[in-house]
Amino acid sequence: MVLQVKTSTYEAKTQEIAKQLLGATQENRSFLGSLRDQMRWDDKLLAWAMSNPGLRVQLFRFIDTLPALQNKPEIAAHLQEYLGEESVELPSALKGMLNFANPDSMPGQVAATTVSTAVETLAHKYISGENIKQVIKTVERLRKDKMAFTIDLLGEAVITETEAQSYLERYLELMQQLVEASKNWSVIPAIDQADGESIPQVQVSVKLTAFYSQFDPLDAEGSEEKVSDRIRILLRRAKELGAAVHFDMEQYAYKDITLNILQKLLLEDEFRQRTDIGVTIQAYLRDSEEDVKNLISWLQQRGYPLTIRLVKGAYWDQETIKAEQKHWKQPVYNDKAATDANFETITQLLLENHQYVYAAIGSHNVRSQARAIAIAESLNVPRRHFEMQVLYGMGDKLAKALVDKGYRVRVYCPYGELLPGMAYLIRRLLENTANSSFLRQNLENRPIEELLAPPIPASPSLAGGNEGGFLGVADTDYAEEEATMKSAKAFELVRQQLGRTYLPLVNGEYVNTTEFVDSLNPSNFSEVVGKVGLMSVEQAEEAMRAAKAAFPGWKKTPVQQRAGVLRKAADLMSARRAELAAWIVLEVGKPVKEADAEVSEAIDFCLYYAEEMERLDAGVIYDVAGETNRYIYQARGIAVVISPWNFPLAIACGMTVAALVAGNCTLLKPAETSSVITAKFTEILIEAGIPKGVFQYVPGKGSQVGAYLVNHADTHIIAFTGSQEVGCRIYSEAATLKPGQKHLKRVIAEMGGKNAIIVDESADLDQAVVGVVQSAFGYSGQKCSACSRVIVLSPVYDAFVRRLVEATKSLNIGAAELPSTQVGPVIDAKARDRILEYIEKGRTEAQVALELTAPAQGYYIGPVIFSEVPADATIAQQEIFGPVLAVTRVKDFAEALAVANGTNYALTGGLYSRTPSHIQQAQTDFEVGNVYINRNITGAIVARQPFGGFKLSGVGSKAGGPDYLLQFLEPRTVTENIQRQGFAPIEGAE
Repeated sequence: MVLQVKTSTYEAKTQEIAKQLLGATQENRSFLGSLRDQMRWDDKLLAWAMSNPGLRVQLFRFIDTLPALQNKPEIAAHLQEYLGEESVELPSALKGMLNFANPDSMPGQVAATTVSTAVETLAHKYISGENIKQVIKTVERLRKDKMAFTIDLLGEAVITETEAQSYLERYLELMQQLVEASKNWSVIPAIDQADGESIPQVQVSVKLTAFYSQFDPLDAEGSEEKVSDRIRILLRRAKELGAAVHFDMEQYAYKDITLNILQKLLLEDEFRQRTDIGVTIQAYLRDSEEDVKNLISWLQQRGYPLTIRLVKGAYWDQETIKAEQKHWKQPVYNDKAATDANFETITQLLLENHQYVYAAIGSHNVRSQARAIAIAESLNVPRRHFEMQVLYGMGDKLAKALVDKGYRVRVYCPYGELLPGMAYLIRRLLENTANSSFLRQNLENRPIEELLAPPIPASPSLAGGNEGGFLGVADTDYAEEEATMKSAKAFELVRQQLGRTYLPLVNGEYVNTTEFVDSLNPSNFSEVVGKVGLMSVEQAEEAMRAAKAAFPGWKKTPVQQRAGVLRKAADLMSARRAELAAWIVLEVGKPVKEADAEVSEAIDFCLYYAEEMERLDAGVIYDVAGETNRYIYQARGIAVVISPWNFPLAIACGMTVAALVAGNCTLLKPAETSSVITAKFTEILIEAGIPKGVFQYVPGKGSQVGAYLVNHADTHIIAFTGSQEVGCRIYSEAATLKPGQKHLKRVIAEMGGKNAIIVDESADLDQAVVGVVQSAFGYSGQKCSACSRVIVLSPVYDAFVRRLVEATKSLNIGAAELPSTQVGPVIDAKARDRILEYIEKGRTEAQVALELTAPAQGYYIGPVIFSEVPADATIAQQEIFGPVLAVTRVKDFAEALAVANGTNYALTGGLYSRTPSHIQQAQTDFEVGNVYINRNITGAIVARQPFGGFKLSGVGSKAGGPDYLLQFLEPRTVTENIQRQGFAPIEGAE
């Protein structure tokens, strides 16, 4: 039976206990104040960060970079770059220290030594040791103070299967050594026993995602299988040794799948009776109360208690930013008081259900811990069933006060090398110096009433938003089970329609053709996605005549009406999102998540261009006294859109709806290999109400129908995306006046790139490796924006290539529709054979660092990485459009930029760096249309990263940007003299 005691009873007791605890933690505080001027440098840095927000940001960024810096001059240079910014107000002691002319100078070296020693001291405050020997020393000291422990292994992000295996092995080794050491420990009843029961002396805390490098909620089954195998090994060994295992909780995206995996696993016969295992709940998540209720019900069914560790949560900034960027609902509470209130609600829930659960209350907030004690004492919760937890180096005084009151306290002790431990350190520093932090408020002598007041949440906000400006649609969140089920159903639906025939649309009617082509599934070329009727040149002429006849009416159609058709098309695509994504996956072999993002892009193009055309329709007024001047836009005429196969929906849709909303009649000629998806897009435009002849679907051979339309005298605009060779030919042919042609044709062409990512010596290699792998091998390297070159500075070259190879080895290659697939097929046999030729050429120019095998029944090519590639090699200069990556070594950043700029292309480029001057220089000197810093270089979003390049990467304005529609319009100026007989209306005159 769940006990219920009035909350008011708890509150009085909470206040009483909190005041006692606060009294114990506040001793010597004024003494600290008097010592402020004599503080050590590590304390000074923290104190300054608390009092100066600008310094706080730059200081923490510097600390994040510090482990990557190789020597003192580098440290000194970065110190000046980060802290020398005008926006940063420096305390005089720091200003004096940074006042050196040269990083190599003696004062520079002194500054570097002082600050790096201070940061190291800070790190040692929060990190319990760099090796097992140091950790054992730490935990033995804690045990002397009657505190239990749990050990967490800090490390690089697990991005390779080698690292996932190593993570498991390091934990097995850690448990072995701790248990070995524990044989010499005497029993401490306060922490090793409770209610006549022994409690394991050794406990470790692990992260589920670290057991599989490709952990992904979309591939729930695959992730569960890989992770569970390793967890079983860990739990069996823990049982043999008598150690306890606790599972930490990480990012929100992994929460549901983490809980699902653990619940399934812990119901298996082998593990069902284990009570030495724990899970974690984060109170800053809006759905955490519901999760706890579900866990308690599950534990009742299981029949054996487990520990639930309740914490506030450590990824608030990350979760908030991700939700905003993705336009998803905020998973976390937006204000601290709401988290604190939820923490108290869940604390009560756990303790009122103590017969099913061991509660571990993790907090440094005196009120939160006092609340737990008040409830536990009121309900007579047995001591085995609850404990208090703090982080190593934080809340030390609170921990001591709790021990003195006779409670079991467990200290969460991260250990590992300081370099990978920096991310952890920064989370702790942010927590310690945040305005809302209890530890900080306590230090600042806030009134006791304020410190201990019950938390009152502000009004809730769920928005994941964009302040002003265009708000795009959200991608599907596959962390939600409902989304993966919807996707599976969509595949079933689409499979029932495979093999159907799709005909050209001319003047509102589908027309028969004599020639057909089969569109095949690149993942399995024996599967026909659809049969496409290829139109003849005569039919193309018919379409052109229909467009010409429809143009005057469409041109005069009010902009609001034209924009309405686009908005209706956007609604239809939203309703059919999962189905459209499935067509993309099956026809062009694009993995599910990327296909879903493409549907988002198509919808965004419709909504954004509708909005933009309404803006442009207002025109510009340049009136002066006695004269009106209007700057307005009108449609150009007939647009021919030639779309590619690699973004068969998004690019076809973007170019088409831009032409249409601007008032032009449009003929869409898709790539032959992706004509089924454009047929589906055609169905959507018809349903959205596009008039006859205004839009026509004209599949046909590029060399016949495409060439005919490009050269037609009535064509006004050609919007093309594809290869440089075809793009240049179109540009040349469009420049030639044809008989009867009374205008010059406008060509908009996007023609690919040889995109490079630079990795400098200050880069976060975890981030750089993941970003390069995604950019190079996402959609098998078949994006115009894909990374095909990595230019790496010599000091980090070998380490980078080693991890890049391991991370790429860990990718799953397979059919695009499988949720586990990261690398699918290439588009067709012709593409496959061309890429294989480049790989052969690469063997003669560079070293093969990795070549992965690939399945046979489909157009597959396993990722290939070439290392030590000369900057002028064929594979470093020509666009390959496949999963082939060239890695070039350079001596310094100047050479890196020169190599990056040393091709005929200028589309996308990236830089991984934590050196402000390098970031600044890349922004101005990297010759690309889209430069991405410290992130992957693919996946441009409409109205956020308008997309397009220059040099031989293309001509025209960026898609999804404010200038794009201007290319489909003719600007006109209309001036009228409004004076009559010397009289003109003058505003304000009577």
